[in-house]
Amino acid sequence: MTLRPIIEKLMKDNVIPGAVVAVRSPKQGDWTAAFGTGTLGENKPPSTADHWRIGSNTKTMTVTVLLQLAQEGRLSLDDPIGKYQPGVPNGDRITLAELADMRSGLYSYTFDRQFNATLDTDPQKVWTPEELLAIAFSHPVNFAPGERFEYCNTNTVLLGLVIENVTNMSMAENFRTRIFEPLGLKHTSFPVATDSAIPDPHPQGYAFGTNVETIDTAALPPDQQAAALAGTLKPSDQTTASPSWAWTAGAAISTVGDLTTYVKALATGTMLDARTQQIRIDSIPPVDPANPAAAAYGLGIVRFGPHLLGHDGQLPGFMSFMGYDPDSGLSIVVVTNLAAVPSGEGSALVLVKGMLPTFYP
Repeated sequence: MTLRPIIEKLMKDNVIPGAVVAVRSPKQGDWTAAFGTGTLGENKPPSTADHWRIGSNTKTMTVTVLLQLAQEGRLSLDDPIGKYQPGVPNGDRITLAELADMRSGLYSYTFDRQFNATLDTDPQKVWTPEELLAIAFSHPVNFAPGERFEYCNTNTVLLGLVIENVTNMSMAENFRTRIFEPLGLKHTSFPVATDSAIPDPHPQGYAFGTNVETIDTAALPPDQQAAALAGTLKPSDQTTASPSWAWTAGAAISTVGDLTTYVKALATGTMLDARTQQIRIDSIPPVDPANPAAAAYGLGIVRFGPHLLGHDGQLPGFMSFMGYDPDSGLSIVVVTNLAAVPSGEGSALVLVKGMLPTFYP
């Protein structure tokens, strides 16, 4: 397949240690391949069966459960978050829909300097959702509810608490019974907060820079970028850092096989009824005609350019992308064991951008 040399060159040019790529195409056939190494300093290619932290792809699962509860009549997307969670700034005005499509105006705790310093000094710290929200609510809101889009982990953590409140079940149990088991995702899990391990087999995960250094931009300073590309600056091993700080916004684990199954279900709506899926798709703003390559965000789902629906996810150590084209049946899943490349771009997105012209000339 023509993709192999493209991927290998991009990995070399961006010092991405390892990757697994899965393509399913009714026109061009199915292809899964592993590249590079799962462990720096060793010639140990990742396996296509490896488990990866999938970061913010978890958000699509959280919002899917929220939408299922809405179609069951157990909550309304127009409900204010204050109905379920006291103490939220503007809680009487921010709706569950505005949390799900990132238009709440709340501050994201991930930008708090002390929070990031703690991630650096105590990577094994187990965070509770309440701790994360306390950090977020100690900052003023960024804008009025519904005013604009701003990506924010605080939103999805709040939705996790709403779901647990309404169902009287843990998020792990909700994911298992509502998504993983119905779709046959045998290698996908949502670990308890105290579990920072990844099921075997799995690669090691790496990141350049500290959490504090990368609050505002993941791009390394020019001298460090040069050193990283030359191989004299190595990324740190983040494999066992606790993902509890991401909770329902990013703590799930999966494989390329499971993500391929899942993203098709997400994009085609097999987890929802037709009306609810239409609400989800209609929530994505039209792609900017002047810039059709632009991404747009709806109810826990991204439209990447004019064709692909899905999401991506990044945690220290790992990056993943999943996209499905409902028109052609093409699915693309890319997982990597590096968060951002030295220039600051997400590593999986670097590979995806290089691959897309093969399918969309």
